[in-house]
Parts: sequence; C-alpha cells; structure tokens
Amino acid sequence: MSYADEFKLPVIDLKEAKCRRKETAAKIVDVLENVGFAYIDNVHGIDYKGLWDCCQWIFSKPMEFKKKIMRKQWNPDNENLYRGYFPVVKDEPSRKEGFEFARDVPADDKSVSANNWFYEKSTWPEEDGSFPFREFLQSQYEVMHDTCMELLKLCAIGLGIPENSFMDLFNPRPCSTFRILHYPPWEGAPPSNAHIEDGKILATPEHTDSEFMTLLTTFQFRGLEVMQADGKWAEVAVRPGCLVMNIGDTFSRMLGGKFKATRHRVIDIGLDRYSVPFFLGPKFEGDIGVNFLSMHTGEGPAHTPEKFGPWFLHTVKHRKKYFEYKVLPEIED
Repeated sequence: MSYADEFKLPVIDLKEAKCRRKETAAKIVDVLENVGFAYIDNVHGIDYKGLWDCCQWIFSKPMEFKKKIMRKQWNPDNENLYRGYFPVVKDEPSRKEGFEFARDVPADDKSVSANNWFYEKSTWPEEDGSFPFREFLQSQYEVMHDTCMELLKLCAIGLGIPENSFMDLFNPRPCSTFRILHYPPWEGAPPSNAHIEDGKILATPEHTDSEFMTLLTTFQFRGLEVMQADGKWAEVAVRPGCLVMNIGDTFSRMLGGKFKATRHRVIDIGLDRYSVPFFLGPKFEGDIGVNFLSMHTGEGPAHTPEKFGPWFLHTVKHRKKYFEYKVLPEIED
C-alpha cells in the first residue's frame, strides 16, 4: 500500500486476563520487550462515544471561547501554566490543538509545594448544560488510571516480582495527563516549513513518549505509524472498540531497556483527525531510578534512586524540547 505497510498489533484482552492471569502477564511482557505497542480489549467503563463527543464539543468552539482556558504561554491573562488548552503553533513540527487536565490534588494536601506546577489545579471551560464535559472526562480519567494499574500488575506478574510492585509510584498523587487532540488538515498546500519525511507530511514527528505508559483512543482514524525492529515504518491497523497501549521512556529506563519505548509518528491524513491519549505519570517524588528490578530480585547492578518530576522536566524541556514545555519554570526540589 502507498501509505505504509499495515501493522496489526498484538492484543491484550483484559476480560481474558481475569481467568488467565499468568498467561496474559507473560504475553504483555513479551509484547513490551519486543513490540512496545498493543491493542487493549475489553476495558471496563470506557465510553468511546462520549470521548468523541468531548472532542467535537470543545474543538468546534470559537477561538474566543478556547482562549479563556488557554495556557499562560499563549494567553498572558491566564494563570494556568501546565493544563488547559493549547492552539496549533506556527513553525512547530507538531500540527495539533489540544485540551488537557489532571486529577486535582485535594485542597488540604499540604505535601505539595506552592511552586510545583505539576499539581496545579486543572482549568475547565464554561459549560452551557448541553454536555457534561468536565464530569464525563473526570470519570474517564479514573477508567484510564485503573486500566493502567491493572496492566502494571500484569507486567509485575510477568516479570516475576510482587503484583503491586509499581503501585506506590502512583499513589497518592500521580502526575498523569489526560489530553484530547485535534489534528486539523492543511488549508491548501503545506508551507515550506512543513515537516516532511519519506514524502509524507507529518502532524507529529517521530518520537518516543516520555511518560510511563500511554493509552490512546484513535476513533478508527488511520495516521499512527510505529517503527518496527527493521527500522521501517508501519501503519497501525484500525481496530474498533479498543485502546492502543505503549510505554514511554520513564518505564523503559527504569527497567534498563528491558521494555521497549517504541518510536512512532502521526501522518497528516488530509482530514480532521481526533485522538485521546492518557499519559500515565508517577507522582512527582516517585522513584523512577534505573535498575528498579534489582530491588525485588537482588540481581544485577544496584538500584539508583531518582525522582520522576525533576527527571521528566529536564527531559521534555531541555533534551526533547517540546513546545508545550519550553517556558515552564524550574521547580525547586
């Protein structure tokens, strides 16, 4: 096919995992060691239609509406640094607009410093009663979080360590991000600064995710490509009624590269494309240092502790230089 070779990912069935736990655990470890991406079937509580409606509700609004929840980087009148809306940014290789939020830290939690914008309160748009945007998305956040926890328990079983080995990294205040995205097509011919590879216009250039684990709703849109072991790109085949899962640099690095953070990209398909990624992130002080397994197995090099927050900020701001993070201030540890 002219677009890219179609690639059907392995399937992790969470319904099957309830009665075939060890077999599913072995499969997910094999997938993450060799492929890095999988379809996730039978996710309890997910509402794909509702997620689609969220995308249509907010991205159909005029810019005047979206500007009220825009990050301070693009609207100096606002105070939100890390959450809220971001527009399509001219001269950036990623062509997309998005809205994102997190689980808010309880007001009486005094363990978070005032300058730690990782935990800033989420900014929400005004609603007119026609659609429960905030309530629905907050409920779906919990579905995504719980699904990730189940997948991590299966990972632990497959690795031969206690089932709850990863749980403390995310309790009580994960730094996860729930994002809804719109990739608008170019109007007319792409400008000379458009990002093009292999003769294809990219909506998001080649990259690995930085967080721990990603669960992606694709709404049956094509456009996601993954790099295979031979270095060739392959289009992820559309598969209705499932999530696409992959892991990020944080998880891969913790395990010394045992699990694979696979490179991927998004192609401009010439249509309005929507997707909803959930980026699972550990708590700010979560220990994501290398050689994590040695703490449980007693084998290999000793574990070196390292906090997630400072490592993540340095990675996305100074190493990967993502446009969403360039102006974020440093955080006193």
